[in-house]
Amino acid sequence: MATIERRETSKGIRFRAKIRLKGFPPQEASFERLTDARKWAAATESAIREGRYFKTAESRKHLFAELVDRYIQDVLPHKSAKAEAVQTTQLLWWKEKLGYHTLGDVTPALITECRDELLKGNIARKDIKTDKQRSPATVNRYLAALSHAFTVAVNEWGWLDDTPMRKVSKAKEPRGRTRYLSDDERAALLDACKQSTNPALYLVVVLALSTGMRRGEIMNLAWPQVDLKQGRITLFETKNKEIRVVPLVGHAKDLLKSHSKVRPIDTDLLFPSAANRQKPEDLEKAWRFALERANLSDFRFHDLRHSAASYLAMNGASLAEIAEVLGHKTLQMVKRYAHLSEAHTSKIVSKMNEKIFSL
Repeated sequence: MATIERRETSKGIRFRAKIRLKGFPPQEASFERLTDARKWAAATESAIREGRYFKTAESRKHLFAELVDRYIQDVLPHKSAKAEAVQTTQLLWWKEKLGYHTLGDVTPALITECRDELLKGNIARKDIKTDKQRSPATVNRYLAALSHAFTVAVNEWGWLDDTPMRKVSKAKEPRGRTRYLSDDERAALLDACKQSTNPALYLVVVLALSTGMRRGEIMNLAWPQVDLKQGRITLFETKNKEIRVVPLVGHAKDLLKSHSKVRPIDTDLLFPSAANRQKPEDLEKAWRFALERANLSDFRFHDLRHSAASYLAMNGASLAEIAEVLGHKTLQMVKRYAHLSEAHTSKIVSKMNEKIFSL
């Protein structure tokens, strides 16, 4: 039941609306006009009876800064060290921009404004701290970190009724990179790696080309993950958090067998650092030198993974098969290789037509 009291204050006449419903904490608010007090009382009482009011009220009690601080303290420590470090930086950026707002005031429009600031960077002015421009892919990672923080606040903490991220669109990313080695480039690179003073480089590059594994997955490999008898490598720490089994065959398998014969006894890593045997070796310098020797331009280590996927497509693998080898959950990431398998697709369609229309 709502009651309204008329009060005389130093600032003039005020109207205090009070709502007391059995089973709910009392609510009250003050207004300058009687009509405003009545409207608030009617709307609030209706919201309480329908179970909508307290979720909205809760979002007014917490600042956005509180959400970020609690998420960093309670949620991020359960993620990998790398993810924790990266997402802490991202969320602290959001906190700097929105921290003083209550959660109820963080609207899709406000988040979109910050998203565009990430994309374009601040205009350099003496009274504004400049911020560098980010790529669309990087901006989307910032949005993803923020989105999960809001989701936890909604589902687990009850601080919000719904997340404002539902109405914020991602930045448009350019089509995925498909740089891969031609036959001549591949031969030149492998020859340069063989001539490298670092004996691990050639094996690492062969593994990347033959399996499509990421650089981090290869460099952090430990011998218990490698089954030379069955011809497979089991990856436990993957980008999508799922265990992936990678076939180990041919030249890569032969090289790993030879590599296993000189296995160190002070570490399980396949490619340990000389300075710290519990950490992987840094091949960056040797890799850069090999690229120069092979006269390769616009080529990154991750492009070895693109090369493996491209070779699979050109040898008749379907997009689903490529996704399984690379460890992608959906086909979206491997659609960039679809044009490479057109010849294979054409043969399948041609064979089907010959069969059903043969006279």
